[in-house]
Amino acid sequence: MPELPEVETARAVIAEAALDREIAAVDDSDTWVCRPLPPGQIAAALVGRRLVAANRRGKTMWCDTSDDGPVLSLHLGMSGRIVVTDPDGHPVEGGDPVRGLSAVSPDRDPVWDRFTIEFADGGVLRLFDKRRLGRVGLDPDLTRLGPDAGQVRASDFRVRMSRGRAPVKARLLDQSVIAGVGNLLADETLWQARLDPHRRVDTLDRRDLDVLLRALRAATKRAIRRGGVHTGEVIAHRKPDGHCPRCGSPMARATVGGRTTWFCPVEQV
Repeated sequence: MPELPEVETARAVIAEAALDREIAAVDDSDTWVCRPLPPGQIAAALVGRRLVAANRRGKTMWCDTSDDGPVLSLHLGMSGRIVVTDPDGHPVEGGDPVRGLSAVSPDRDPVWDRFTIEFADGGVLRLFDKRRLGRVGLDPDLTRLGPDAGQVRASDFRVRMSRGRAPVKARLLDQSVIAGVGNLLADETLWQARLDPHRRVDTLDRRDLDVLLRALRAATKRAIRRGGVHTGEVIAHRKPDGHCPRCGSPMARATVGGRTTWFCPVEQV
């Protein structure tokens, strides 16, 4: 599932290639992806306008439109990508890495384009989503999201992460606490910080929390730079025969916060 780094690559594609282009037509006919809005409602709100800013908090992405128009929300679901083409059809894309299939592969099924904006210059913006788990809407509610994992202040992070008695991994995954951390980024961050994912947050002191925040920031920046959380140092070792890439100990598997979790039982304490 796309986490903060993948969503940031999609946002960057929109910011780079889709802003300030007049919207000539919109295909919002997929009633599942655009639910609960009926077909035509998003189109009526966008045609004639331009996207003027691409924003993101955690895994949530939205675009402001011209003339104080409605806000377009775009969610990548489990495997979505954003594809933007120029007037000549040359694409740029970002989002979830599509293993073995690019969003512009000639053998892709056009039905996987779940939402399309056609620009007056001939280019398009598409939500490419083979699994049909993405969402598109208008005027998203952001009030339930915590601060972005890549931008949260240290003082705010310490307060939010230390409340209660939850396991530290479960707290990292709570989007109302910190927005943007998914299962892989949580495992990578905790491995970098050498913290046991089961560790209760009320046992973390200030030093632990500061180390955790530094690890989260570093893991997030590195994943954005490399194209996704799948590039993390420990991610390839999250498997039954995996070994910690630092000390060589066999990786341990558990369920924390309802999610499959891999960690080094020797170094993560």
